[in-house]
Amino acid sequence: MTINKTIDLPRKPNAKIDVAKVFNIDTDIVVKGYKNKTEWVPQVDDSYVFDKDTTLSILAGFEHNRRVMVQGFHGTGKSTHIEQIAARLNWPCVRINLDSHISRIDLLGKDAIKLNDGKQITEFQEGLLPWSIQNPVALVFDEYDAGRPDVMFVIQRILEVEGKLTLLDQNKILEPHNSFRLFATTNTVGLGDMTGLYHGTQQINQGQMDRWHILATLNYLDPDQEFKVVMSKLNNLKGAKNQDIVKNMIKLANLTRAGFANGDISTLMSPRTVISWGQNFKIFKDIVSSFKLTFLNKCDEVEKSIISEYFQRCFDLEIDNGKSDS
Repeated sequence: MTINKTIDLPRKPNAKIDVAKVFNIDTDIVVKGYKNKTEWVPQVDDSYVFDKDTTLSILAGFEHNRRVMVQGFHGTGKSTHIEQIAARLNWPCVRINLDSHISRIDLLGKDAIKLNDGKQITEFQEGLLPWSIQNPVALVFDEYDAGRPDVMFVIQRILEVEGKLTLLDQNKILEPHNSFRLFATTNTVGLGDMTGLYHGTQQINQGQMDRWHILATLNYLDPDQEFKVVMSKLNNLKGAKNQDIVKNMIKLANLTRAGFANGDISTLMSPRTVISWGQNFKIFKDIVSSFKLTFLNKCDEVEKSIISEYFQRCFDLEIDNGKSDS
């Protein structure tokens, strides 16, 4: 895939998508997508389970050109949710992780030295942001609240639906493509890290937060829904006994989340952690060892006794914290 060519799609979506049928949620909404799939469309994960409220919020972004921010704890599938919706709409999707090393030059582009007829010339190399805004692309800024201030002000230019992107170095003003869409995922709601879990996140200018039309929250699912999600990722873990083990894994995860909310422990298990635990359980065939390797060994020594008690409640097994699996 290369960004120096235009994506060959109609200017507007040309296929009707039955939301209830495609996303398996109870609604009579119909949205538009594309008939043809390009190389920029994510792969469909047939086992993916969609959260109704978050799905409808993201679909509103696609259908009505709303700027949508999805906020939630780590490992809840915020970015994947957007990607899997784009995959089913055949909508090209690009993810950019806004860590502290991404600068405005990385987004907008920079001068690069090229060979032309054996001579070195300097030519402007367009960045992902100008390319995306001129194409039918769903642009997703991951870890949006970790972005640098100079990057945030670049993004602010395109948060307005009709917002044009001005490239001062090139004396250009770029108009957004009719099917350009903008999304972001964050762990916080723009107020900085209030939990101690997300070092490196920044406070977001409230003038910029105000420009996001929809703020969807995707936190932990109810146990039945989470069970479906985890089992969909553990294809070989069949049988009633293994299903009970997975249910107890989720029960333990919810105890860590409640413990974190009450201030008893400083970390928690995300759905991603539960899936990793299940995968490690398939490898090591031992529930205690796989739990240590997946989660317990990452915890503070002082808190291991509390988490071991959670484990005993769920599995009726004791963990020896005197030795650490590695």
